[in-house]
Amino acid sequence: MSENTVGGRYERQVVALGVAAGYGAGNPACQDGPAVLRAMGFLDDLEAARDGFRWEPPIRLETPGVIDRLAAVTSIATRLAERVGALLAAGNFPLVIGGDHSCAIGTWSGAKQFLGGHAPEARLGLLWVDAHMDSHTFRTSPSRNIHGMPLAALLGQGEPRLTAIAGPAPQLLPADACLLGVRSFERGEAELLASLGVRVYFMDEIKRRGLPEVFAEARARVCANTVGYGISIDLDALDPDEEPGVGTPVPDGLHRRELVDVLRLAHCDARLLALEIVEYNPYLDAGFATAQAIHDLCRSLLEPCASI
Repeated sequence: MSENTVGGRYERQVVALGVAAGYGAGNPACQDGPAVLRAMGFLDDLEAARDGFRWEPPIRLETPGVIDRLAAVTSIATRLAERVGALLAAGNFPLVIGGDHSCAIGTWSGAKQFLGGHAPEARLGLLWVDAHMDSHTFRTSPSRNIHGMPLAALLGQGEPRLTAIAGPAPQLLPADACLLGVRSFERGEAELLASLGVRVYFMDEIKRRGLPEVFAEARARVCANTVGYGISIDLDALDPDEEPGVGTPVPDGLHRRELVDVLRLAHCDARLLALEIVEYNPYLDAGFATAQAIHDLCRSLLEPCASI
């Protein structure tokens, strides 16, 4: 990947890709999140940015009303993987805006497929910022909602239709993944991650050490043996007292400002392949506070590069 810079930032256009995916969640309302953000102009100032931001046509289910949620999730993830891979191959920086977190299966399978096209052994790193572990399988999940399974699927665990969306499983090795901000989970998924050796930074550790230190350490871990890495942000990682527009709020989360600050340090890293922001429910977003948080997180990609 090129490390050429222009005006202090890497030569990659930020391409926003809305994903109308709500089939993996108990409440599908987050599928409308990307459309609401665009229709109400929350990212308009980013589109006007001098050196690069544009929207791609959204990804949505081609046959609305389908009852089979697994088929719906698989279809959307497959198409998303293809689109992300194509954007990366064209030298762009994909900014995926969901939709429920099941779309992560497509986003990061597409990134892995892109890396594999250059070298089959190329490894993908992933920072998973979330209040939850999202590491269930159908065997362990109390709800059987697929948005609680994407990280497990990327690690090659669970339903075969989810684990090999864009190539043979796994898309992600345990040593190359870190979770940040976790404070709500079930036993089955915690046992799975522990057995695989995935590093989890729980919220109490982040409070004790500070997000900048934890983020830097986690980023070093996911970069240690990989060619490139991504960041997947579930908005419920943020404190719901500040950002109410999520379907599964958990108290005592990250603050918007601190997450924006650490992303600003990462966005000019040529190893960073893509950013994903998911689980925005506009119908629960009092005063559109969470929409503003999405804007600020995205804006961090377009500001002048800091030293890394």
